[in-house]
Amino acid sequence: MLKDTLLYLAQNQQLREFVIHNKATRGVSRRFVAGETLAEAEQATRQLNQHGMSVALDHLGENVSDAREASAATQDYLAAIERIRQSGIDANISIKLTALGLDISQDVCEQNLRLILTQARQHNIFVCIDMEGSDYTERTVATTFSMREEFEQVGTVIQSYLYRSNADIEQLVAQGVRVRLVKGAYKEPATVAFQEKSEVDRNYVQLMMHLLARGNFPAIASHDEHIIDTACKFVRDHGISKSAFEFQMLYGIRRDLQEKLVAQGYNVRIYVPYGSQWYPYLMRRMAERPANLMFVMSNAIR
Repeated sequence: MLKDTLLYLAQNQQLREFVIHNKATRGVSRRFVAGETLAEAEQATRQLNQHGMSVALDHLGENVSDAREASAATQDYLAAIERIRQSGIDANISIKLTALGLDISQDVCEQNLRLILTQARQHNIFVCIDMEGSDYTERTVATTFSMREEFEQVGTVIQSYLYRSNADIEQLVAQGVRVRLVKGAYKEPATVAFQEKSEVDRNYVQLMMHLLARGNFPAIASHDEHIIDTACKFVRDHGISKSAFEFQMLYGIRRDLQEKLVAQGYNVRIYVPYGSQWYPYLMRRMAERPANLMFVMSNAIR
């Protein structure tokens, strides 16, 4: 119930306006968001690199309805690629298709996406196409396959709470597409997604084992220690090299576990969001883990 409420509030415009203009909540958001500028994201990335972690930069924003906004988002992604090249930080980027104009048209979205992938290819920087709500899953997977025909350094995200994910991973693995596996952070109906945490977790482990055994440098994105321990045991038992995959975690969440995995010799990449459109992202993080909500509330009332 709490998760559903928070996901609903993520779309509430009135609450959004209050939160983003409230000094206390803006300050607390910095636990989970690197800042509102690319320079702040670069600084956070350098600090993580110094601790042996790679980064996935994500300029926050989604569901734009104006072609000028989509073009501006494209320029933001291009600026991130250029900053990676110039600064030498260890990072790649994550992008959302609705930020590039998918709600406007497929053509607008693909035109902007091709600009990003062209520049990323020039500098050998990987681009991960983030997965959004289930209304976009089919188009996101199809767009990934289409772009993969021209650009090798593109991958996507699969959510274990969707029924269709096993079939999607079969296809992506067969084509050698890199996959980031997550549980899923949107409110989805029972017609398309598992509703019980135990079912989501069970499917995650099955998909994870498939990716670890056959995938192209998969990303196991989870803060669940049981799942992480299961992954570590699976690769040991099957003689899979630690260099063949990476764990991914969110900025500001389970820093102790991030450092532990690095110390054990695993590849760890931190998903570092930045930008002014941080409210929906923050609310989804609250919905995923009650401890995150308690952290925000305790700090906001101080």
